[in-house]
This record gives sequence, C-alpha cells and structure tokens, in this order.
Amino acid sequence: PTILLMDEPFSALDVLTAETLRTDLLDLWTQGRMPIKSVLIVTHNIEEAVFMCDRILVLSSNPGRVIAEIKVPFKHPRNRLDPAFRKLVDDIYAKMTARQTNEATKKGLELGSWLPQVSTNLMAGLIETLAMAPYHGRADMPEIARTLHLEVDDLFPIAEVLQYLGFADVREGDVFLTPPGRVFAEFGTQERKLMFADHLLKHVPLAARIKKVLNERPGHRAPRVRFEQELEDFLSDGAAEETLDAVIDWGRYGEIFSYNDQTEIFSLEDVES
Repeated sequence: PTILLMDEPFSALDVLTAETLRTDLLDLWTQGRMPIKSVLIVTHNIEEAVFMCDRILVLSSNPGRVIAEIKVPFKHPRNRLDPAFRKLVDDIYAKMTARQTNEATKKGLELGSWLPQVSTNLMAGLIETLAMAPYHGRADMPEIARTLHLEVDDLFPIAEVLQYLGFADVREGDVFLTPPGRVFAEFGTQERKLMFADHLLKHVPLAARIKKVLNERPGHRAPRVRFEQELEDFLSDGAAEETLDAVIDWGRYGEIFSYNDQTEIFSLEDVES
C-alpha cells in the first residue's frame, strides 16, 4: 500500500488512549517503520491536525471546497505548549471563523437558509461561560473550546447560531458577546425566554413565517408538511428536515408556538400570541 486513509481515527476514544495511539502512530511514521508513503487523516480537531500533520487542508461545506492550505513547519516531536504551535492553532481558527463571518452571518438569514441543530442549553452555556471570568465577554475560540470540552465541529455551530440571533459575534478567531448577549446572561429563565423569542422572530425568517401563518389561520394550527415543502424549494429533503427541527426546538424554548411530535401539528395552544 502507498497511502493510509483515516477518518476521525481518535475521536471516539478517551483522552489518554487517543493520545497514546497518536504518539505510537507518529513514532512508527517518523522512524520509517510503516511501509507506506503517505497518511491522510480527516479530523475536526485543529490541535490534533497541527500536532500530527505536515500539511493541512481546510475544507468548507455547501459547497465542499478547499479554502486554505497550511504547511506545518514544526519537526517531530511537537510541543503543544510551544508559543509557535499555539499561534498556528489560533491562526487556523481565525481562518475558519473568518469564513463563517464572511458568508451568511454577514447578510443575515433568508427563509430558505439551512440551520444547524443547536440546543438552547448549549447556546445558554456558551453565553454564560463568556460572560464570566476570566473571559468577561470575549474569548479566544481554541481556549473556550477547551474550557467547554468541545471540538471545533461542536463549537462553530453554537457560535454561528448565536451570531445569527444577535447574541454573539465571531471575528479573527475570537467569540464575544454583543450587548444583548450580555443582557441575556444576566436574565432569569423567563426573561431569557422572552428575549430569545424576540430575537428568534426578528432574525430567523422561518420562525417568523411559522408564527405569521399560525396567527392568520382561524384555528391557529398548521401541519409540519406545509413548512417542510416550502423549505424543499430551497434545500434538500434532509436539510429541510434538519432546519425545521432546529426552529421547532428554538420556538418551543421561546414559547412562540407549540408543536405536537405525534400529530406533527404546529399550534398556538398554551402560547400567548
């Protein structure tokens, strides 16, 4: 064989086992004890990529393409605490967050925009962590990812949704709270729900569309399929389903509508319209 292909080879392992296997693999590779010419690893862990690889390709999604190629200048073995190592990790985060900011987050969402499924608990958790010491409203993304024990693939969607909703912003590898985000962090449960509902209706067109349709219908009810079919004019079937599920979760939290999972019916029951 000339190439070894690995897709997230260490992601399902505990920290110590993953670190041991990474080190063993690197020892075999650097000592020339592997009968192959190249190793290709797919990973969402930026630090892992910088620790192991000589060249990193950063990919985007929708559409999938290479947005950056980075040569790693460090010899093996590498020291994660070395300032140059940390700077390269931060630089890659900055490249990836710049992509996030320059795309849909700048122009705002449209009715047919795809939305990631991010729980309101994760959103609130990131806001609360940012608001507290030592961050006081602003944090380096690699650092806060480590604090929250999140991989980049988990952190980016949370920060992205908070940016859509106007609670946070992301620039040059940093995430920071906007004034509404700081207010949200200080609020109690019910005040948070009211504020979240206001931002959801203001910034997420699909949520506003659902609310408008329910308000206009005499029985204040509408089937899920009515909105799913509308989304399918813009998105694939799977993406439409994911997007609608995300807005259902957020709308329930903000109490802007009710949704019955069994009947798949939206309504304004138990909701103040």
